[in-house]
Parts: sequence; C-alpha cells; structure tokens
Amino acid sequence: MSFVTTKDDVEIFYKDWGPKDARPIMFHHGWPLSSDDWDAQMLFFLQHGFRVVAHDRRGHGRSEQVSGGHDMDHYASDAFAVVEALDLRNVVHIGHSTGGGEVARYVAKYGQPSGRAAKAVLVGAVPPLMLRTEANPEGLPIEVFDGFRAALAANRAQFFRDVPAGPFYGFNRAGISQQEGVIQNWWRQSMMGSAKAHYEGIKAFSETDQTEDLKNITIPTLVLHGEDDQIVPIADSAIKAVALLAKGTLKTYPGFSHGMLTVNAEALNADLLAFVES
Repeated sequence: MSFVTTKDDVEIFYKDWGPKDARPIMFHHGWPLSSDDWDAQMLFFLQHGFRVVAHDRRGHGRSEQVSGGHDMDHYASDAFAVVEALDLRNVVHIGHSTGGGEVARYVAKYGQPSGRAAKAVLVGAVPPLMLRTEANPEGLPIEVFDGFRAALAANRAQFFRDVPAGPFYGFNRAGISQQEGVIQNWWRQSMMGSAKAHYEGIKAFSETDQTEDLKNITIPTLVLHGEDDQIVPIADSAIKAVALLAKGTLKTYPGFSHGMLTVNAEALNADLLAFVES
C-alpha cells in the first residue's frame, strides 16, 4: 500500500491510478468513511483517461490512527502532503460532505497559493457552517451533534449501521428500497477507522466556520446538492456556499439524498465530467 508521511509524522494512505501525465482529479471523502467511497467516480474518470487520486483522512480507513489533529486545518494540510508528494498540478479537487469542507480549506490555504488547484467541486458539502449560532440562526442546534457523539460513544457499530440504513441514502423514505450491499459497505469503511477520529471529527464538520474559506476561493467551483439531503440541509450549506464563491455554480437534484454519489452515480458522474472538461 502507498503512504505519504505528513510534517507531523502521520502516515496517510492514498490511491494513485491512471497515467501519470494525465489530468489529475483528487477526491476527498466524507465522515466517517474512506477513499473507497469514491469507487464509482474513480473508475469512471479512469476510464475517461484521467489520473485519479484519493486518500484516507487521518484516523480514517487505512491511514494512521493518531490521537490528534482531527480538524479542518490538519485535514487540509494532510491533503497538501499528498499533492506535494505526487507533484500534482492543474488539479480538480472534488469533496463530499466533510470532504467538501476539506476541499474548501485546502483550496483557500494551499491549493491556490501554490498554484496547483484548477477547479473545485463541493458535493453535499458542509461549508459554510452547519452549527446554529447567533450569526448562523438557520443552522442545526448543538443537540443534534451531541446526539451523534452520544450514539457513537455508546455503540459505534450500531450507529454506523443505522445511519446508512436510514437518512444517509434516503432509505428511510417511502418507496425507496434499501440496498444491503451499500449499507454494509458504508459500515465496513466506517469501522475501519478510529473511534477517536470519528468522535472528534463531528466537531470539525459541524462547528468549523468556513465562510472566509469560501470567500477566498477564486477558481471555478461547482456546488452539487441533493434536495432531499437529510444529513447536510441544502438551505444551510449549498445555497449559502454558492453565494460566497467568486466563481460558484449551483446544481441541485430533486429527491436525491446525501449519499447520491453512490446511489445516483450515473447522474453525478456525467455532471462532474462536463464540469471538469469545461
């Protein structure tokens, strides 16, 4: 397996598929998953001649289960360690959910200053801010995220079965058939990671205000969001995010869930390809 060592000596697992001289696309996964969550997209873009790269966030998947650094600053720094190690240039960065927050912080702090980031895509992403505050009264109350922490600490295995079987893929909606393989794959990815990283990651994805990150992004950025996203409400994230981006474009999908990149991969892949090639 391939690993990059970060400046604080953390081993980050990554995949690097396709021709080394092809246009690189880098994928950033959501909480509490791994780079495996991008299988449908990585195979699709590989077949279209791109170089595809994805890494497991620290404490997730096959990356080192370190005690600290489970915050957006370290997530972005770790992503840059992979980009530098592989010397990726003219990169399209695509992030889902928490990975969208990672992309926003990465592009603003590392990608643009280094001249390596060309485009960005935020899919069902958490920016600008999920938590309800005085400045963000439309956000979700802290009790929601405290409930996540309590459920994770009490029985992580059961919690990580209930989330994909219910709201993540919209399998709790009337007329939607559950896909057992998809549920089990979500559970498999999640249980590979560290309970501590997952626990502390809840604060990272819910309480990190990324308003300034979005304001500082000047590269073309596509924002994709399912209109029936029960995990990251569209009104609290995508609609606000695109208004803050200098070159932002919003596309929404009626009835699509938070996990649309898996259960609606055909539609997502077509739109991602059109944006990358535009």
